[in-house]
Amino acid sequence: MTEEEIFNKIADMISERFSIDRDKITKDLNFQNDLDADSIDFVELVMDLEDTFGAEIPDDDAEKLQTVGEAVEYIKSHQN
Repeated sequence: MTEEEIFNKIADMISERFSIDRDKITKDLNFQNDLDADSIDFVELVMDLEDTFGAEIPDDDAEKLQTVGEAVEYIKSHQN
């Protein structure tokens, strides 16, 4: 899966989960600052990422994911 495909899937997930216009989602979008995602929102998003991409994201790694771009890079580097 290409970086663009990963980004598009993640952006679609975020748009749906947080009711944000898909066009406003960029790689610089910060989960906490821009989406006001609390810890439960973030855990649910990580679980969605795991389900969608078939990857396990350990808690230590998940805590380091601050932006959409970081999530894209993580998924890209941990693809099966």
